[in-house]
Amino acid sequence: MVTGFDESERRMWSGRAGAYADSFAALCAYTVPQLLDAAGVREGTRVLDVGTGPGTAAAAACARGAKVTAVDAEPGMAELARQAAPAAEVKVAVLPELPFADGEFDAVVSNFVINHVGRPRDALAELRRVVRPGGSVAVTVWAVPPASGQALLGRAQQAAGAVRPPELPPLDPGHDFSRDPQGLVGLMESAGLHGAGCETVRWDHLATAEQWWGGAAAGVGCVGQIVLNQSEQVRSEIKRQFELLCPEFARPDGRLALPHAALLARVRR
Repeated sequence: MVTGFDESERRMWSGRAGAYADSFAALCAYTVPQLLDAAGVREGTRVLDVGTGPGTAAAAACARGAKVTAVDAEPGMAELARQAAPAAEVKVAVLPELPFADGEFDAVVSNFVINHVGRPRDALAELRRVVRPGGSVAVTVWAVPPASGQALLGRAQQAAGAVRPPELPPLDPGHDFSRDPQGLVGLMESAGLHGAGCETVRWDHLATAEQWWGGAAAGVGCVGQIVLNQSEQVRSEIKRQFELLCPEFARPDGRLALPHAALLARVRR
């Protein structure tokens, strides 16, 4: 069953692989080393990277000598992943239905993907299905409430009076979960992934104001789609409010130090 949330996500990311790679991909790359460590990815590991995006985790796993397969729902992302990780096998595939046999992999990783699916529990159950007994699953999601850097663009939108368009439905409450360690572990338990551990990873992402605004202006992610769906007047006001808020995070070198927080969960099947 494809949910309205899933359909919205497909529209949101269609054709935006390059814009994501040029903006928010560097942010999401921060957790990749810890994610691979959590899944025990090393030389010879048969690893599946689900929602590979531009292939950051796939390329890092290849560098460790792993045997890497990667999938993404967006063809443009898959093409970027092939370029970033030429040693990996890259396919287009959509959770929660992956084109692999039961227990095909030693490890499965998914970096900031569970927050982009309409049925998170079913998605995690599918990750469990394709990992072998005794294999590892490791995932990241953004923490809620968000850290101050992650909330910057949202604050600018709120101050400008931006309205979330109906084309961006929220996740169905029946499928949602608390974005804290207990909530993510509970979700994994409900998907048959028992005994999970979860930690909060915190870091300051460095970017120029132009880089940070550029991703939103290009319509990347939900925050970008909200910007694009406003009137020209409201978009200009969002930009103005963003510029007023940026000094809170400014470093002496002119870049922004944007605090972020993510949840990293790991489990053995």
